[in-house]
Amino acid sequence: MKRFDQINVIPFIDIMLVLLAIVLTTATFISQGRLDISLPKASSKQSLAKSHQTVRLAIDREKTIFYQEIPVTLQMLENRVSQLDKNTGIVFSVDQTVPFQQFVHVIDLLKQQRIERLSIVTKKTK
Repeated sequence: MKRFDQINVIPFIDIMLVLLAIVLTTATFISQGRLDISLPKASSKQSLAKSHQTVRLAIDREKTIFYQEIPVTLQMLENRVSQLDKNTGIVFSVDQTVPFQQFVHVIDLLKQQRIERLSIVTKKTK
């Protein structure tokens, strides 16, 4: 009878390679956006809460950012938002063709200034 002096790691390596292949394949689909994701639609309506001060932000089809209906750059927006009170309400309208990254830039800017009262304007589906 043969004595086992070492552990056979070949099956373990095979399993790990299969798991690595699965993870890499899944990660590729996620990063390239090939997964079929159904985005939610706004079928409900909720009125905006009244606050002491409300600021209107918007991004139009040409990716222009508006602060109180005045076109601004991202840097100008950061300067104006930094002067706002933390309890200021923000009403944010974004055109549906605007890339999500542009939306995230503005939200990130608001979060950096600790402005938490945000309302996103949507259109009610029929």
